Amino acid sequence: MVEFGIKTVPAQIGYDELAAVWHEADAVEVIRDAWLWDHLLPLMGPKGGPIFEGWTLLAALAAQTGRLRMGLLVTSNRLRPPAMLAKIAATVDAISHGRLVVGLGVGGTHQDGENPALAEYAAYGFDLVPPAEGIARLDETCRILRRLWTEEVVDFDGKYYRLRENYCSPKPVQHPGPPLLLGGWGDRTLRVVAEHADIWNIPGPPHNDTALIAERGRVLDEHCRAIGRDPREITWSVQTHAFPDDVERTRRTVLELADIGVGHVVLNLLKPFRPGLATWAAEEIIQPIQAKLA
Repeated sequence: MVEFGIKTVPAQIGYDELAAVWHEADAVEVIRDAWLWDHLLPLMGPKGGPIFEGWTLLAALAAQTGRLRMGLLVTSNRLRPPAMLAKIAATVDAISHGRLVVGLGVGGTHQDGENPALAEYAAYGFDLVPPAEGIARLDETCRILRRLWTEEVVDFDGKYYRLRENYCSPKPVQHPGPPLLLGGWGDRTLRVVAEHADIWNIPGPPHNDTALIAERGRVLDEHCRAIGRDPREITWSVQTHAFPDDVERTRRTVLELADIGVGHVVLNLLKPFRPGLATWAAEEIIQPIQAKLA
């Protein structure tokens, strides 16, 4: 059975309006989880428009909900040192009483063509790195997170990160730590996913079609087998738009995703965030799909 989450982009919107969607979703049982993103400048609309910092907002929403699992799709590995991220995540896991999923991706790297990270990183004083370095840093971060969440005291000597006598106390509520959701679809990134992830996430339609997701999933399976890991240990997760004016299109997309083995679908709710939006997603999209898949 496919499990469902919702995503609410925290840009060009007010806090109360966004929080209201989470409050409503918390009471809708077929919505398993809710997600924010991790950008510091809006990717659409006025460049100077409002946008909230993801982990701060997540902590606030964790304190105001009681059932939803939650996270960021996905945390940029370039914006917070890994030991700091481990501490932040342990704190949010405590606030949520063990409902956190740590979504994580490579973050901004040099790339050809349009690169929205250029303006964002320049605005906040971060440097872009080559893709190979970004992927290697993600691998080190995953190792650091796991160790800090489970070991009493940690020293770490990596190529990019070094720690001395880190205690990371208190540990997360969840043991051996919150699930790791890793986002990405390049060959080298999928190798890191195979090594560390509990959940693999990739943007779906309209950004990537189902055929590409299936092909990337096969590559992930090959990486798992190469390191002796059962591919079935990793849940495939896809985010796709919930189109309010074309519900049937959204249903078809989700059914196609389920057919290729996707076990978790995040519905990106489009603005405006009107009252009843989470209930609408449940009644018009999630429940009809679950009935067909039952």
